[in-house]
Amino acid sequence: MLLAARNRAGLSQSAVATAAGVRRAYITKLESSARCPSVAVAQALCVVLALDGDEAALLLGCAVDDAGHNHPARTAA
Repeated sequence: MLLAARNRAGLSQSAVATAAGVRRAYITKLESSARCPSVAVAQALCVVLALDGDEAALLLGCAVDDAGHNHPARTAA
């Protein structure tokens, strides 16, 4: 769904990554379902890709609130 939305928007992975504040490799992983987005990134992608209600709900439903640099496993190490 993210790949289709990005193609529909006419944006490159790099452009989406820059606008969402993440790395291009992270967008690649999201598009291939290798990663789940954090809530913050999912919200940013909804805006950047102008996702409609159903697409936004799908993406936000997959989002996790403990991803990224604030993950408890990172702070415990």
